[in-house]
Amino acid sequence: MSAAHADRTGTTSSLPALVRRRLGPAQPWGSLVGIGVLALLLLVVAPGVLDDFRLNNLGKYCCWAIVAVGIGLAWGRGGMLLMGQGVYFALGAYAMAMHLTLESAGPDGVPVFMILYDPLAPLPGFWEPFRSGAFTLIAIVVAPLLVAGVLGAAIFKRRVKGAYFAILSQALAVALAYLIGGTIKLTGGDTGLSDFKSFFGYDLADPVNRRMIYTIAAGVLIGCLLLVWQLYRSRFGELLVATRDAEERVRFLGYDPANIKLVAYVIAAVMASIAGALFVPIAGIISPKEIGAAASILLIAGVALGGRASLFGPALGALLLGYGRSTLSERYENGWIYVLALMFIVVTLLLPEGLTSLPRRAARLVTSRRSAA
Repeated sequence: MSAAHADRTGTTSSLPALVRRRLGPAQPWGSLVGIGVLALLLLVVAPGVLDDFRLNNLGKYCCWAIVAVGIGLAWGRGGMLLMGQGVYFALGAYAMAMHLTLESAGPDGVPVFMILYDPLAPLPGFWEPFRSGAFTLIAIVVAPLLVAGVLGAAIFKRRVKGAYFAILSQALAVALAYLIGGTIKLTGGDTGLSDFKSFFGYDLADPVNRRMIYTIAAGVLIGCLLLVWQLYRSRFGELLVATRDAEERVRFLGYDPANIKLVAYVIAAVMASIAGALFVPIAGIISPKEIGAAASILLIAGVALGGRASLFGPALGALLLGYGRSTLSERYENGWIYVLALMFIVVTLLLPEGLTSLPRRAARLVTSRRSAA
């Protein structure tokens, strides 16, 4: 049965109804207002009340939240547990780091860490194009699009899903982290790339420029939320949820679930790459520990903490996890991970739908008490 024939006969009319029953009544304008409030807090309130150090930390949390928004799209709505987003985070982060390193080295210069190992060694060929800012920006978007497109097509066309997909995605992140860590003469190894002096000509030592980069990161986060908000309201969003809950039914109606999953997977990959590129000038360093298994698991924990199936849940969870990680590590240098793990377990047991389900639970409780009265 073709999709067009199914639409004419009314067969697919059950799909939107199924989606609405599972997700509840749509509140598009309420979500849009929420995005506006978040934009006001991040772009107006935060720069006015936070000092440069705290605002810089919030910029890092925004980068993690961008990755989390993509995970929420693919996992919360598409059912794909992405435990290897560090791969795409690394593509954007190292592309940006290579450009900033060459920018700091000057025209025809060679990075300092390469000179330490061999003062006469030429710049590796794959580094040379990253002298161009335009090439770097294009690579940040095109590289994850190509890698995720090829890898996703190979996985989804073979109907790999569930735990096997999660294990495969995390294995790729671990392998990439080990590869980068072992190529110290080419990528800086476990030490990573750091000591960036400028960002596309803007001095990174200037607090005004650092605030500008924070504004870019917060603006990109708001833009990603707007994009996902629109996708959730579209026909694609309905098909993505239907694929998660009834894949064979979607296939019977004439749609290819592999293509639907692939689109969500590629969007999440591009978001992760852009987040990695913005993370580099904000954090001032990129190393394998930021892209390995532990980093990917923390992102998944943040998405689950906030609520993977909601619009704001992934971003909220990532922001809270980033804040908790920084705050607790200042007080408990070696014990902060245990506190976060305990909090995650408690929330998972008591609020399996995440923190964003609290208002809905409170409304149900009030309604039930009124009914009882």
